[in-house]
Amino acid sequence: MESPARVGSRKRPLEERQMKHRQKCAALGQEEAEVRRLEELLFGAEEQLSGRLEQGSSSFLEHDDDDADADEVRSVCSEGSEGPRGRRRARTAVWEDEDDEQDEEVDMTHRSRRELKKSDAETKMSKQRLQQRLKEQFQKAMGGTPSWAEEEHRTSRRTADEDDDEDEDLLRRTANFISSSDSLPRGVIRIKKCLNANSECVSEAQLTAVQFHPSAQIVMTAGLDHCVSLFQVDGKSNPKIQTVHLEKFPVRRAAFSADGEQIVATGMRNKLFYIYDMMEGRVIPVTSVRGLREQRVSDFQVSPDGKFLLLSGSSGYLHLMTTKTREVVRSMKLNGRVCSTGFTADGNTIFSSSEDGEVFIWDVPSSRCVKKFTDEGCVRATSLCVSRDGRYLACGSQSGVVNIYSQSDCLQLSEPKPLKAVMNLLTPATSLSFNSTSEILAIGSRADDEACRLVHLPSFTVFSNFPQFRKKTIFRTQSLDFSPRSGFLSVANNKGAALLFRLLHYSDF
Repeated sequence: MESPARVGSRKRPLEERQMKHRQKCAALGQEEAEVRRLEELLFGAEEQLSGRLEQGSSSFLEHDDDDADADEVRSVCSEGSEGPRGRRRARTAVWEDEDDEQDEEVDMTHRSRRELKKSDAETKMSKQRLQQRLKEQFQKAMGGTPSWAEEEHRTSRRTADEDDDEDEDLLRRTANFISSSDSLPRGVIRIKKCLNANSECVSEAQLTAVQFHPSAQIVMTAGLDHCVSLFQVDGKSNPKIQTVHLEKFPVRRAAFSADGEQIVATGMRNKLFYIYDMMEGRVIPVTSVRGLREQRVSDFQVSPDGKFLLLSGSSGYLHLMTTKTREVVRSMKLNGRVCSTGFTADGNTIFSSSEDGEVFIWDVPSSRCVKKFTDEGCVRATSLCVSRDGRYLACGSQSGVVNIYSQSDCLQLSEPKPLKAVMNLLTPATSLSFNSTSEILAIGSRADDEACRLVHLPSFTVFSNFPQFRKKTIFRTQSLDFSPRSGFLSVANNKGAALLFRLLHYSDF
């Protein structure tokens, strides 16, 4: 039991506070009744507490002075809830609803929920199960749980000003850097839309080719408007460097030479093609090639060492033309019509596909076919691409399926199996391109709007935020290419625009 002196000492601070409060209220001219009412509201609980302290409940004596205050407050708040022996009784609900115990079911036949059904038998579903189904659908659309939804993931968001500073720092460098980027995460790619690469000179017809220079911050575009154009890439203004007009020559394909000093452009009607020498600033028409007996040359590939052009002819023929003497030194023939070709990184092997879906592997020095296999599930092939580091081979088909193989499996196994069949396109896969690190495969189709995807190769999943959902920006993809260090991606479309995207994960051009 506390002494009266101690209780009195507790009351004195309370009386002093009440006195100060009366003086303040009197200064404001308030009525005595209102003063008493405020006192009851503000100090009533403390008076009750003091009264209970004077009663000297034995339960308070079991704690020290500091813990007693907290326990006393709890006893005031729970007054009337203790049993005869001081133990707390279980509190009962004021209202009980029988429907709370029932698991409410949701009608799944409603038009807004039909897509969530896995079978026609699911006409009803509990709320908890519906919530789980929505969560699964979201994770499937995002390619897994996004990083911002993971509890243990804590990353700071950079501001737009910091991104701009990063871009300026990138554009102060040249392309001859070794990228120090960590592995690319899956799910969502950090990408920013920039001003179109050819915004200063938009093509009047559809573009057919876009390619970055192998060593300079330059991008080249070509199209059916008979023009080949060069632009400097800075992501902000992208000034035009030069436009070369080829009289009555709609360009079917254009590409830089291996050293980047020349541009080769083929047409759509005959075997005439042009070579533009950028160092001398002159256009060289190539009307005939010694040893070439073809009526038309439209597609070609440049060897990595720059020694050869691989010309795709008719009736399944492939011709190796030397860039120095411009004559055919070797010819190879596959079954069916040539669909697409590609050199390996060392330039000693050629992968080629026929429209029938067969892949032929050629040894360049001997011009022999060392192996062939059938692209799994392919009825008609449309494209082929070889990764720059020698890891992957991608084969596109008329159905939109893109099979990704391991190059080593293709060279060693008699019937290689694809590592992944990408089925995100519903129209023919006509454009394929690997980035420099083989972490991204860009696939596109010229048969439908927004039919363009980026595949994360380590996990073989598609990035969920490209292209933008329900927003037309790409239209029909005619060609696509990554910059030498993957800092940029350009997509040429049927509207004559070369779209430019900044891949923020990579620090170099």
